[in-house]
Amino acid sequence: MQSASGMRSLSVLSSRVLNWSLGNRSFSVSAEKPPFDKILIANRGEIACRVAKTARRMGIKTVAIYSEADARAVHVKACDEAVCVGPAASSQSYLNIDAIVEAMKLTGAQAVHPGYGFLSENAGFAERLEKEGLVFIGPGPFSIRSMGDKIESKKLAIQAGVNTIPGQLGLILTESDAVRVSKAIGYPVMIKASAGGGGKGMRIAHNDAEAAEGFRLSKAEASASFGDDRIFIEKFVQQPRHIEIQIIADKHGNVLYLPERECSIQRRNQKVIEEAPSPFLDEQTWRAMGEQAVSLAKAVHYHSAGTVEMMVDGDRNFYFLEMNTRLQVEHPVTELVTGFDLVEMMIRVAAGEKLKIHQDEIRPKGWAMESRIYAEDSLRNFLPSVGVLHRYIPPEEYEDETGVVRIDAGVEEGSEISIHYDPMIGKLVTHAPTRIEAINKMKTALDAFVVKGVRCNINFVRDVMDNPRFMSGDLTTHFIAQEYPPPGFRGHVLTELEGNELSAIAAMLHMQHKQQASAPVYRRSDVMSPDHIIGEQELVVTIEGTVGEVVKKRLHIAARRPKLGDVISTEFVITIQDRVPRVLTADLPSNSGLYLAKCTETGMVRIVQAFEKTNSGYILSMSGSPYKITIRSERLEELSKYMPVKVEVDHSSHLCTPMPGKLHSIAVKEGESVIAGQEICVVEAMKMQNVLRAPKDSTVKKIHAKVGQNLALDECIMEFE
Repeated sequence: MQSASGMRSLSVLSSRVLNWSLGNRSFSVSAEKPPFDKILIANRGEIACRVAKTARRMGIKTVAIYSEADARAVHVKACDEAVCVGPAASSQSYLNIDAIVEAMKLTGAQAVHPGYGFLSENAGFAERLEKEGLVFIGPGPFSIRSMGDKIESKKLAIQAGVNTIPGQLGLILTESDAVRVSKAIGYPVMIKASAGGGGKGMRIAHNDAEAAEGFRLSKAEASASFGDDRIFIEKFVQQPRHIEIQIIADKHGNVLYLPERECSIQRRNQKVIEEAPSPFLDEQTWRAMGEQAVSLAKAVHYHSAGTVEMMVDGDRNFYFLEMNTRLQVEHPVTELVTGFDLVEMMIRVAAGEKLKIHQDEIRPKGWAMESRIYAEDSLRNFLPSVGVLHRYIPPEEYEDETGVVRIDAGVEEGSEISIHYDPMIGKLVTHAPTRIEAINKMKTALDAFVVKGVRCNINFVRDVMDNPRFMSGDLTTHFIAQEYPPPGFRGHVLTELEGNELSAIAAMLHMQHKQQASAPVYRRSDVMSPDHIIGEQELVVTIEGTVGEVVKKRLHIAARRPKLGDVISTEFVITIQDRVPRVLTADLPSNSGLYLAKCTETGMVRIVQAFEKTNSGYILSMSGSPYKITIRSERLEELSKYMPVKVEVDHSSHLCTPMPGKLHSIAVKEGESVIAGQEICVVEAMKMQNVLRAPKDSTVKKIHAKVGQNLALDECIMEFE
């Protein structure tokens, strides 16, 4: 641990200012002195930047803390001061209570906002601050402790009259106990860590084998993430929706519930897409859920922002899951449909102010949608991806009469996504009058989101936005498993219209580049003259996607530069396989690599990202997924069938780690026979336990790695006969 004398503070010269703003009507606004002069933000990444933004608007100075690995992180720049609290490992820095308290004394911070994760639900931290005469911007230690233990919180919920899921409240100690209890409850069951959260330490089991394995993996995950490996089991609700109620309570006994959030799009119990309100609930169910959430909050003397999570079945029956005694990752969707700034509300409540609004004033306005952007490879079962963001260009943020596009992020170009912390890059949030309009805004924003240097899940969330079932609002927590069954998401599948559009755009780019390369300098003014046909060609465009489909389009393209008013534009008249010609105009690429193509007949605008110019075409991204585009003349296409075919190399004789991480366990020995799908080892990456299985029936020839060893991406763990 770094000593207090080793900590240093630095003043910040610049900070990232977000464009969106919230008109907070929850407290009376005045020119009085802010509730605190200075607060410390005991977190990192996007949530630290988010808290700093509100504090700055309120006139409150901020202090960032950072680990040695985060010395140049964006959240450090976002605050007025910053203090190093230890090495990269979170246990020695962001979870180091002594160092954080020392940082508060060093800087004169009067209060601390914990964000989410880390110490946000640590009752011991809240107690320590209380003893030191410092303010915790969150609930009291009793509330945190009562709701932080899933077993005890369920008992309290029952006493408060809150609906709960049937299950075994006693602790499960062994795999055999897990199997016995699961059979008694009846499959399927949910295996849960008592101290769990964020999807960690949770597994669904449908049979005895899954119950035993789920118990073991959940126990290990809970121990690594929370230092508490207690496990319990409850009935798994069929066709469940995950819906949560945001509450806000002051220290004077006033508790309000806000519009619900739909959080059913989950992977491994980790939320991916959230929205407010829910497309499923009616007002009667929302109010019943809200009233029970208020009863629970009052039972534990709650104050500050908090969330009561519920499981809702197909008949709108709802059951208590847990209460999160902190700000949620998905809080922006609630802010956009209410106009409240939840961070400001937390700060004012912590300072002892009363809420100034009443329950009957609260109703959702419009629709908000949030996509979590993670550094993970969607095409490789969402394995974490680490590295440096060589390009990071988020879509433009704005707020106008049509709605809002908002980015909550804690990275910039050049930021490192580290193995030490959560892989979230940021959150993209949209708001519009209707759900479909909010989805359409999200699609456009995702198409314009440029991330290079690490793999990310933009392609996946973009595909979900196009999913007919998602667009209809037919959601359950099984959505991803049902809509993307094994082998999982493999990329967007082009519709015929999209194939036509992509081939037309590729041909258009080809024509542009050919004209730019061939025109002599002294004739470029002639090429730019209006009403001039600058070229035409017969082309064969081949599109190869990640799902293995190959699309061929034969087209005729003619380019001209008509004068439209005072502007000379570029138009491409394209006939695809003898169909009616369509005319596209295109904006030249900016340094972001984005192309905007507009069909003049329909008015539709398509955003395409250019990843790479190849010898024979391009790698373009449409709807979030990359496509290899080959462009040939008719003659070259005819000759291409004589080209040799590349033979794929069989790598199944080696088991390599698909993500950087630590080898947690090995389940086999050298010389042992294994069958396809059998568990071989477990790799821990970003506190999640990832099971690697045998690729085929074989015999273990040699094991190259040891338990506890740090593994690089694609490092060989073992080889087979």
